[in-house]
Amino acid sequence: MAEPPPSLSAGRDRILLKGAFAVTGIMSTLVIYGLLQEKIMRVPYGPDKEYFMYSLFLVFCNRIVTSAVSAGTLLASKKTLDPVAPVYKYCVVSVSNILTTTCQYEALKYVSFPVQTLAKCAKMIPVMVWSTVIMQKKYKGQEYFFALLVTLGCALFILYPSAGDISRGGESTVWGVSLMVGYLGLDGFTSTFQDKLFKGYDMEIHNQIFYTTLCSCILSFIGLILQNHLLMAVDFIYRHNDCLLDIVFLSTVATASQFFISYTIRTFGALTFATIMTTRQLVSILLSCLWFGHPLSWEQFIGAVIVFSTLYARAFFREKPRTPLPLKYEESAESVPLKVNS
Repeated sequence: MAEPPPSLSAGRDRILLKGAFAVTGIMSTLVIYGLLQEKIMRVPYGPDKEYFMYSLFLVFCNRIVTSAVSAGTLLASKKTLDPVAPVYKYCVVSVSNILTTTCQYEALKYVSFPVQTLAKCAKMIPVMVWSTVIMQKKYKGQEYFFALLVTLGCALFILYPSAGDISRGGESTVWGVSLMVGYLGLDGFTSTFQDKLFKGYDMEIHNQIFYTTLCSCILSFIGLILQNHLLMAVDFIYRHNDCLLDIVFLSTVATASQFFISYTIRTFGALTFATIMTTRQLVSILLSCLWFGHPLSWEQFIGAVIVFSTLYARAFFREKPRTPLPLKYEESAESVPLKVNS
């Protein structure tokens, strides 16, 4: 068999290198991000076994780093820092995202990270509902079928935890599920409203990230002051320097993940990104189970198989978008609009 021309072979090598770069970047940053979330919120610090209780402080730190990087990116590329949309619309996204992220961190006090991670897959239905209400979108029957299958798998995983999975004082399904429902509903609204902003205005990605995270910095700072948690959080990390390092690392990888997400979608498209993200969720769950000792019941195993099988099937059977899709900052990273990943 004739060997391919050198130019074609070199092109394939470049694609493989870019693919390896994208996969390594996304997998490493988001897996580390997820494990750090669980470590900070569920593992006690110091000889007195103190738990970090100030989830809004984590939001504040994450947003400061992301806002600074976004501003630096805009200035380096000589793009305007002026708001493209009315400022109150950025604030709507910001408030929704703060509540979303707070629910996410608070849920880790009551449910394990594997439960939370798999539950995030069920965000398809809230996003579809909000998209129908806000943007008058219509979805095919296949999308509803996939959404129902994922929700069924998530329900099995959440409602049938292993008896050996013990968290801070034991699993609390009611509080944990309530916080995750709040997370899913708010996250669906955030993604949909951001999508609407991108389509309604000629908006650069980093412009939206800068203003929404700047609003989040201000709002989360005010929230910390009103709750009297700012000084308490500072005192905690002063007494536990390893917690400070965890928070700095968490904020850094959360911001870094945005670069890899943007690079992947622009280079390979949303379909490849969706597949990588689904694999990342699976790897995060497996690593969390191994690292933090979360046993899985057979119902949870079946639920996980249903969820990930459905997500892979959805990724491979849907049509590939013709143009790059807008990105959502943080969970970053964990909660891009439905068309990109769910």
